[in-house]
Amino acid sequence: MAEESRIEELSAAIRYHRELYYNHSAPEISDAEFDRLWDELVSIDPDNPVLHEVGPEPLPGTVKVEHRFPMRSLDKGTTNDDITHFVTQSTFGGKRYLAQPKLDGSALSLEYVAGNLHRAATRGSGEKGEDVTLNAKLVANIPLRLNIPADCHVRGEVVMPLAVFEEKYRQVSPNPRNLCSGALRQKHGDGKADAADLVFCAYDVKFVGDAPTAVNDSELLAWLQEAGIEPAPWTVFDSDRPQLAMIDYTKEWSDKRSEYEFEIDGIVFKLDNLKQRQILGMTAHHPRWALAWKFPPEEATSVLLSVDWQTGRTGNVTPVARIAPQSVGGVTVENTTLHNPGEVARLGLKIGDKILIVRRGDVIPKIEQSLGRATQEDLTNRKHADGTLFSSELPPSMSIIAPIICPSCDSELVTEGAFLKCYNMLCEARTSRSILYWCRALEMDGIGEKLVEQLLEAGLISSISGLYDLDMDQLTGLERMGKKSAMNVLSELNRTKRMTLSKFIHALGLSGIGPELASLFASHVKTLEGMLDWLTAADAVVGDDDYGPELDSSGKAFRTNASIRGLCQHDGVGEKVAIQVRDGLKARRELIAELAKHLTLEQEPEIDTGGKFDGMTFCITGTLSQPRKAIQLMVKGAGGKVVGSISTKLDVLIAGENAGSKLTKAESLGVAIWNEDTLNQALNTETEPNEVGKSPEVLAQNTSQKSLLDF
Repeated sequence: MAEESRIEELSAAIRYHRELYYNHSAPEISDAEFDRLWDELVSIDPDNPVLHEVGPEPLPGTVKVEHRFPMRSLDKGTTNDDITHFVTQSTFGGKRYLAQPKLDGSALSLEYVAGNLHRAATRGSGEKGEDVTLNAKLVANIPLRLNIPADCHVRGEVVMPLAVFEEKYRQVSPNPRNLCSGALRQKHGDGKADAADLVFCAYDVKFVGDAPTAVNDSELLAWLQEAGIEPAPWTVFDSDRPQLAMIDYTKEWSDKRSEYEFEIDGIVFKLDNLKQRQILGMTAHHPRWALAWKFPPEEATSVLLSVDWQTGRTGNVTPVARIAPQSVGGVTVENTTLHNPGEVARLGLKIGDKILIVRRGDVIPKIEQSLGRATQEDLTNRKHADGTLFSSELPPSMSIIAPIICPSCDSELVTEGAFLKCYNMLCEARTSRSILYWCRALEMDGIGEKLVEQLLEAGLISSISGLYDLDMDQLTGLERMGKKSAMNVLSELNRTKRMTLSKFIHALGLSGIGPELASLFASHVKTLEGMLDWLTAADAVVGDDDYGPELDSSGKAFRTNASIRGLCQHDGVGEKVAIQVRDGLKARRELIAELAKHLTLEQEPEIDTGGKFDGMTFCITGTLSQPRKAIQLMVKGAGGKVVGSISTKLDVLIAGENAGSKLTKAESLGVAIWNEDTLNQALNTETEPNEVGKSPEVLAQNTSQKSLLDF
C-alpha cells in the first residue's frame, strides 16, 4: 500500500511540476529535483503512463498547434558513467557522436513552407504546442524566408544573451529562461521581456517530402547554415572509444560555462548517423540515441522559517518549506517542496535550522540537509528576488508537526507509509483540481481555474457532473460573466457530451493514467458497460465466481483475479498498473454513474497497426548475438507485442543459447521457437509469419549475425 501511495504521489508531482514549468514559466523545483522524482518513479513503476508524457497540454484560451513531428524530451545523465553507458549500452557501441551545448531557454519549432515562415509553436506537451508566430517573427535572427525553398520544421532553443539580461532584465526576473518563455507567449506586449531581445539557436530539422541527401546529422546542421539559420555550435567525436573525448568535452565546458554568451545547463550528445538513429527509434518520452548531460550542482545556505501544508488533486498533503531568500546561481529561492513527512523526518529538519540547499538544475534548489540551529546573523544581508531588503526575526527552534486534518476540508488525514492522504472526495482542494483536470483534458478552453472556483463558491457545482447541469441564468449570475461568455461555456460543455471511452477515462484524472494507457484500457473493455463489468470482476477475491482459476498450469496460486491478469496481457501493463486502474475507477464509481446520465460514450475503434507481426505475441530469452533491446525494437517495429513470460497465448519464443526454463515450457505448450535467423527470415522475406518456425526445435545459432550498427 505504501508503494502504491508513493507511485500516486510521484505521478501527481511530476504532472504538477511539468504544468508549472511549461505553461506558467514558474517552476517550484530544480531540474535535478524533477529528475529525482522521475528516476524514483522509473525504479518502482517503469510502465507508469506519466513516464510516456512529455509535458502538459497548452493552457485553455491559447491557439493550439499539433506538431507534425513530436517534440520529445531527452534522457538525462549527470556523471561520466552515464556517458559511458550511453555510448556502450544505449547506442550499442556507436563510433560517431555529435555534441552541442544544452541551451537553457524555451524550445521552439519553426514551420517553413516553400522556404517561407508559416508558423512557430512552443513544445507544449510534445504533441501539441502553442502558436507564437507573431512573437517569434520579432526574434531578429529567425528568417521569414530561407535561402532554400524547402518544406521543413526547424527545432531549436530561444535564448537571451546574458549581456542583454544583465543590462535590461536583472531586476525583472531571477533568470533569462523564464523571460524567454514569457516573451514568446505574451499577448499585446504584456510580457516582462521583448521578443526582439531573444536569439534562436537551431539543433534539428525535419523535412516534409523531399529532403537533402545526408548520412549524418552534422550535415543537416551545415544545411541549416546554408539555408540561413544558425545552429548551436557543434562538435563531432569519431573514434573507437568516443566516450573518452566526450567526457573531456564536458570538463572543458564546465570550465568555460560562465564565459559563454548564453546560459547553458549541460551538453547534449547525439548519435550522428541518421540511419542508426532510425534503427534505435524512440520511446514515448525520448529518443534512444540522445543524452542530455547536465552540469554538477551548486550549493548555498539558508534558514528554514516555516512549513505550510497543501492538499493536491489526488488527496496527497505535501509540506512546502518557506526559507530566507538565497541566491543560488542567479536564482533567488524563498520556498521549495519537502515532498512528504517522510522526507522531513529523513532530513531531521526543524524550523529555525540553518540548511544546505543544492541547485542541480537552473531553477529552484532542494534542501539537502540540516546544518543545526541558525543564528540571527544567518538572516542578515539577504534580498528578495525584486531586490528589496529581507527582514525577519529568527523563529524559535521547533519540530515540524504534520497535520492530522486536511488543511482544505478539515477531514481526518490517513498516514500511508511516509505520506499523508485526504480521502474526502468532496474536499474542495481535490474537487477543484479534478474539475479543472477534466476541462483541460477535454480542451474546454472557456472553463479555467477562476471560473471553477466561482462555481464551487457559489454552490452551483460540487463535482464534475455538476458542470452539465449548468444553465444560462446560473452562469450570467456570476460576477463578470456576460451572456456571450456564458454561451461559450455552455457550447464547450455541449461539445463534450459525446466522446470516446478513452477520452472519458483519461479525463477522470486517475492517478498515473495518461492518454496512452486510457486508450489501451478502453480498447480492452470496449464500452462503458464493459468497463463497469470489468471493475466488478477486478474486485473479486479467491472463492468468488469472478476470480477465475486459482492456480496456474504449474499449480502455483495466482496473486490476482482473472480480470486483473487479463489487463496485464497488454504490453506495458503490469500488475501494479492494473490494480491502480481498478482502485482509481472504484473511487470514482459514483461520479462515473452521474456522468453517464449526461454523456454519450462511443466505443473505442479497433487499432490496426498494419505490421507484419500484427496480432502476434513474442517472448525473447537466452544469449543472443544482439542486445535484447535491439531484438525487441525489431519485433515491435513490425507490429508485434513483446512479453516477458510463457503462456498458451504466446505465438513465438525467440531463443538464443542457454535459453533455460522458458524454452522448456514453450516446447511443452507447442509454442513456435525461432532463432535470430528465423526472425530475420520472417522480417526480410514475403513469407507469412505464421508459416515460419513451426518446428518446436531450436535451430542452430548463426554466430556471424550482424550487429545493429551494421544495418
